Order: sequence, then structure tokens, then C-alpha cells
Amino acid sequence: MVYSPEEAEEIAGKMLGQYLVTKQTGEKGRICNSVMVAERKFPRKEFYLAVMMERAFNGPVIIASSQGGVNIEQVAEENPDAILYEPIDITKGLSKEQAEKVAVKVGLEKQKAKTAEMLLKMYDLFIKRDALLIEINPYAEDTGETYFSLDAKFRFDDNAAFRQKDLFALRDWTQEDEKEVAAAKFDLNYIALDGSIGCMVNGAGLAMATMDIIALHGGSPANFLDVGGGASASAVKEAFKIITSDPNVHAILVNIFGGIMRCDVIAEGIIAAAKELSLKMPIVCRLQGTNVDDAKVLIASSGLKILPVDNLDEAARLVVKLSNIVSLARDAKLDVNFEMPL
Repeated sequence: MVYSPEEAEEIAGKMLGQYLVTKQTGEKGRICNSVMVAERKFPRKEFYLAVMMERAFNGPVIIASSQGGVNIEQVAEENPDAILYEPIDITKGLSKEQAEKVAVKVGLEKQKAKTAEMLLKMYDLFIKRDALLIEINPYAEDTGETYFSLDAKFRFDDNAAFRQKDLFALRDWTQEDEKEVAAAKFDLNYIALDGSIGCMVNGAGLAMATMDIIALHGGSPANFLDVGGGASASAVKEAFKIITSDPNVHAILVNIFGGIMRCDVIAEGIIAAAKELSLKMPIVCRLQGTNVDDAKVLIASSGLKILPVDNLDEAARLVVKLSNIVSLARDAKLDVNFEMPL
């Protein structure tokens, strides 16, 4: 709490440039580049109001509760009757009657008209901005029987980025992992983990299966990197740059099922990356599907020590073994040479 602009400037100045560590940020924290200064309120009663996309209702739904200001998931678990669900017909939209019914049921009858108007505006924002969630928590009654939205959370559909360019231009890249930012520039999905085996796959399901089978053989994935269905050879090369920029990566497993994604394109990217980066770590490559024979020819004729394996179980077992060898060698400060040129 501060009581003057000078105090606000002093305290905020101490926060700027520092790392904020919370449950949401994890142990590493997030850099603080800006500080919000808000007026103090004295809420007597707090409510929860949200419009969100909900699979259980096959579309948007209003979720409301008289128990706001806390984690709504906790309320749902401890007192499910305290939460109201009002499904919205996407073809008709939210009606004024529905909005008023929600207001009354959560105990905002005296503020029925104002609350209904706010819910209608929330739904309008939800539709126009391709949102997945528009949440106000808490919507609070102050001492003067006035109501305020004291906090809010908005979540938007990444698939609508092409339609919401002004909105997605507000994304603060400084708050995100540098490797994930680099991956996003090439339409790659990258999530850093804490293991030693780099994983490059196409498709989220295959990524999770690959990480599972690595763990089954006693290894640990260093990342989740999905090149998707339409990556170019240059994007694959960038994917390798991102994976190998992690000093904890001791080996790489490439697991591609070529459907839309062609195996020969993946092979071209792997070969280009191995040559440009002069990779000295083992690469186990398991390719299946479209143009897989062409891919095998490219790898075989490249003169590089890329280890092709058809069976996924065998590929996982091999990459874990090679990763362990590299790890032991590094611990002993020995030079195990997996240099790529034959």
C-alpha cells in the first residue's frame, strides 16, 4: 500500500527489472517490465462471472458464482452447487432474459439490469474477439453499494491470430521462454523440459507418445518440439538449432510420421542442420510414411552419422543409451566424438 505518487514511483522502481516468482511463473520467475498501480477498494461481497468455451456444452457457456475472489476450480470441487452454468445457443447468442436470470441466481437481483448489461457486453467481446475465456473475478460490491470488476482474465484462440492481428500484436514476448519465442517465428511448437534427449516430431499426439516411450526406457525428454504438418526444410533446420541450443541435450530423437509432412523434406532439414551446426551429438532418426524411401536415400548418401531406425521402441532404446554415454563422458570430462562427417 502506498499513499502518494512519489511512494508509488519508488516502490515500483524497486520491482522493475527484477524477477517475479509465483506459483504461475515457476521457480525461474518472470522478468517484471511494468507495474500496475490500482485504487484500493474495500469489497464486502465478491462474485465470479465468466463466458467461456466449454466442450461439455458444445459451445459457449456463462459460468457464475456468488463465491468469487478465489480459485473457481476449488469452489467447483468443494461446493459444486455454488456454481451456475448457463449454456448459450451459438446460433442465437445470449439473450437479455438469460443474462438477467444469471444475475438473480447468483444474488445480484438489485443489480439485475446492470449485471445483465455487463454479461451481454462480455459475450459480445467473446464473439468479436474469438475468445476462449472472458472472466471477471472478482466482481465485487464496495462499501458504497457500488460494483467493480476488480480483476479479469482473457484468453484468445491462437487459430484466430490472422483475424485478430491488432490483439495478438500486444503479446509480450519478454515474458516467454526464448526458445519458445524462436520456435513460434517458424510456426513450430516448442516446450522446454528438464531432460537430456531432444525430441523432434510432427503432431502433439506423437510428441507425447515419443516422450512416454523415452521415459519407458529410462530416459528423460529435454523438450517437446512439434514441427506440425507443413514444415519446410528450413523450418526443420531451425528446429534443430533450437533443440541444440540447450546445453543439457545429449542426443536427439527424430520421430516423424509422414502424412501431410513429407519424410524427404524432414531428411533435407536434418542434413542441412547437421552440416551447418557441425553437430557432434548422436541423432537417431525414425521416419515412416510419405516419401520415406527417398528420405532414407538422402540420409544414407549424406555422409553423416545419422542413425536410421524403423522401429520406434528400438529408436527410443538406442537414443537413451547414447544419451547416457554422452552424459557419463561429460561428467568424466572425456571427449566422446559423435562428429557427424564420416
